[in-house]
Amino acid sequence: MSNVETEPAELRCGALADDGALGDDGRQAGTPLVHVLSAREVPLGGPRAMRVRRTLPQRTRTLIGAWCFADHYGPDNVTTTGGMDIAPHPHTGLQTVSWLFSGEVEHRDSLGTRALIRPGEMNLMTGGYGICHSEISTSRTTVIHGVQLWVALPEEHRNADRDFQHYVPETVRINGVEIRVFLGSLAGSTSPVRTFTPLVGAEITLEPLAAITLAVDTAFEHGLLVDSGDVRLIDTVLRTAELGYVPCGADALTVVNESDGPARVILLGGPPFEEEIVMWWNFIGRSHEDIVRAREDWEASSGRFGAVEGFPGDRLPAPTLPNAIITPRRNPPHR
Repeated sequence: MSNVETEPAELRCGALADDGALGDDGRQAGTPLVHVLSAREVPLGGPRAMRVRRTLPQRTRTLIGAWCFADHYGPDNVTTTGGMDIAPHPHTGLQTVSWLFSGEVEHRDSLGTRALIRPGEMNLMTGGYGICHSEISTSRTTVIHGVQLWVALPEEHRNADRDFQHYVPETVRINGVEIRVFLGSLAGSTSPVRTFTPLVGAEITLEPLAAITLAVDTAFEHGLLVDSGDVRLIDTVLRTAELGYVPCGADALTVVNESDGPARVILLGGPPFEEEIVMWWNFIGRSHEDIVRAREDWEASSGRFGAVEGFPGDRLPAPTLPNAIITPRRNPPHR
């Protein structure tokens, strides 16, 4: 998915966004273990465009592991919103993860891939040095609902070759809870999909009042994005579209559905991403110059990104760059 804001902010990102001292348990002094992040609404296009709720990046938290972008959308009736209609656009320095709860989206990219995104099936695309793709909800779609996630690539692999992977995870059922692990390992299930840093990504659905305690890696920080229901993460209740952040150090996460109806969440995690990155529009680089070069290459239709064949329309133009040069933010020291 593209970030189609006409004036996207240029973000200087580090692994940690909190400037306060941390206690022995990883908590910032005087704050709860779970930090609650609220979403902001962003339109994907014109006046009838589908709107998304964006929880990453934001001022208080720019990354969770290598997860650097999280859009949550729907459920939207496509007759009202027009559905998803995103023309060919570029990406660099990242992987995109598409996951649907309902609906169907056709993905085309400059590798020549033409694939459908369906509920419970993950599509992961590696942008690396440069790729472009389009996404359109199909005529069979009446309600579209899902998440779009980005993963920052480490310096060693940020110019990796273009790639596309499709994976249908098994469903793990435990006492009224269903878990689908699309990246990494959780609850005895492991995804074979290749990533360039350790990650975990999973959909968890809970029957009314169901609860589960999940063993997790203490080296990972985690985020729990609530799609539906009121969900308690450890000692904090999260509402729909909120993301609860848990710093490194936890060896288990307890998730409880506090609702009388079913609840659904997305769990994300990974070790802190220690590299500094600059993210603007659909590009991730290490400097302002990286972004300028990528934008120029896209506008010049260079071979860096290739072309999407069969899309019935024009590609997205790049927005105008801000009148500022911003260097990456240094990570706060570990205390």
